[in-house]
Amino acid sequence: MKKIETCLPGVYIIEPQVFGDARGYFMETWSTRNFEELGLRYDFVQDNQSYSAQRGILRGIHFQNAPYAQAKLVRVTRGAVLDVAVDLRRGSPTYKRWTAVELSAENKRMMMIPRGFGHGFKTLTDDVEFCYKVDNLYSRECDRGIRFDDPAIGVDWGEVRRELLSAKDTQSPLLRDSDCNFVYGEI
Repeated sequence: MKKIETCLPGVYIIEPQVFGDARGYFMETWSTRNFEELGLRYDFVQDNQSYSAQRGILRGIHFQNAPYAQAKLVRVTRGAVLDVAVDLRRGSPTYKRWTAVELSAENKRMMMIPRGFGHGFKTLTDDVEFCYKVDNLYSRECDRGIRFDDPAIGVDWGEVRRELLSAKDTQSPLLRDSDCNFVYGEI
């Protein structure tokens, strides 16, 4: 496995080692040993999967407030997405900054997103399967979102079709109006 730094400290692109031949391929998508060798120590407790039928579906920017904040290891098993992580930790040198990477079934890349960051993605193809591991269980009481188009963050999603957004995503508050409780150095 290879760990590639992004512009946000702690957010990494992970490239697994892929062993392939004429029959197909094999790769490890998670190994405690391999991640620890990369300096990444996580105890994942839940796997999630979503399906998006159409190109252009945008999901996010989502997070869970502390004490149920979640680190995520995300990947795509079918199709392709523009995957985005946003630093939501007040006091962080990179507060409100974001990074984006294309994740696809073809490139097999993953993104490691630590606690204190918001996450979202936009589908670049039809028929997208998106999988992710989290290091804390889902909590309805702590589940939050901020506006995907918050001008204080300015994520470049490209064209966004409002009819492909969920009610949750269109009704999420701006970061300044949210109760996001992430503080740099505390999460």
